[in-house]
Amino acid sequence: MKKKNQQSNKYNFILYIFIFVLLIFLLLSISFKNESQIDLYPTNAEEIANYGESVNSNNQASSSPLSINLESEDEGVKPKNIKYVKTPDQVKAIYMTACVASTRNFRQDLVDLIDETEINSIIIDIKDYTGTISFDSGLAGDDGDGCRANDMAEFIATLHDKGIYTIGRVTVFQDPYYASLHPELAVQKESDGSIWSDYKGIHFIEVGAKKYWDYILDIAKKSHEIGFDEINFDYVRFPSDGNMKDIYFPFSNDIIESDSDLGKAIALEEFFKYLYQEIEKYNESQSSPLITSADLFGMVTTNNDDLNIGQVLERALPYFDYIAPMVYPSHYPTGFNGWHDPNTVAYDLIKFVMTGGVEKVENLINATSTPTEIKERVHKNQLRPWLQDFDYGGNYGPKEVRDQIQATYDAGLDSWMLWAPSNRYTKAALESN
Repeated sequence: MKKKNQQSNKYNFILYIFIFVLLIFLLLSISFKNESQIDLYPTNAEEIANYGESVNSNNQASSSPLSINLESEDEGVKPKNIKYVKTPDQVKAIYMTACVASTRNFRQDLVDLIDETEINSIIIDIKDYTGTISFDSGLAGDDGDGCRANDMAEFIATLHDKGIYTIGRVTVFQDPYYASLHPELAVQKESDGSIWSDYKGIHFIEVGAKKYWDYILDIAKKSHEIGFDEINFDYVRFPSDGNMKDIYFPFSNDIIESDSDLGKAIALEEFFKYLYQEIEKYNESQSSPLITSADLFGMVTTNNDDLNIGQVLERALPYFDYIAPMVYPSHYPTGFNGWHDPNTVAYDLIKFVMTGGVEKVENLINATSTPTEIKERVHKNQLRPWLQDFDYGGNYGPKEVRDQIQATYDAGLDSWMLWAPSNRYTKAALESN
């Protein structure tokens, strides 16, 4: 009997030890989940090419979302007294992903870079390529599987305290999450009416889906209400890099067929007009207006067609405060303007394409067909190019990055934004603060 009790006690002891170890494991798991899990971002050309949000171009990378857990459990709450920052005369900006915005140490590195250099502005993802909204907005995108920063409003307030102009980036018609919720609004396959996807498997909302326009407006307004000074609209275009022989635009088809050359541009301009008009109404009740900008393919400064995506510079200028052509040298084809490798002539390329943009603005202003109201709100310094600070197509060190900045100035412009999907920027290319 004694032996039996001893054996029972032994089993109980082992059971207690097992339960204790299990509890320790669970506690460590919870602790780990509350820590940032983003340590590495793409640093070489191959990784950038495969990064989920690399560059806004025909060579978009795959949509594998980076998934991280937040360090903060605080809900994003609108500060009671928002102190907006006025748009600087010269915007000098860097880009921050939602993943980095939710990672305190990493985002602090970028804030330190701003403190120490000429950078005075930052662009932060509000809605990225996953369709996820990065803060609590009460809208559909809150439930996406991308990165979220629950303390976004507080972070913006911190940036404002430092005088940092804060821009929120919204990917517009590229939205696989919303397309999954509302397939009736998505671009379709002509063959069977199912949802079309590009070569990376990403779905697009149809440009003419007016119900979606209001969703984008709601995102812009709610973003401004928590402190964003400006909203930057990206992916404002028709898709381009999937099977274009099996594609159907259920809302824009009639417009597109009515004008084989500019049908897409006409349809997209309707969205621009609506956005402009509704934000003008919204701003009437705001002490600090919501400023807007739109990203366009770099080729809009030199091409006269719509690039088969609906983007024409002159059709966007009247409706946004700023236009950001994505003039990354690596995204121009071999032989462009006679250059065998555009990556080797970063200064010459940026000066050439941005001078072309300035000429387009001036021609629009001087055209007798341009309405007076549009002439009055269009000016050359609406142009604020995205410049390349990542090694894709070539090596982009201090000289190559600084050459692009100087070329922007030499083209007669005063503002620029640096894009690095890694969110690691070339400090040596920047002037000290």
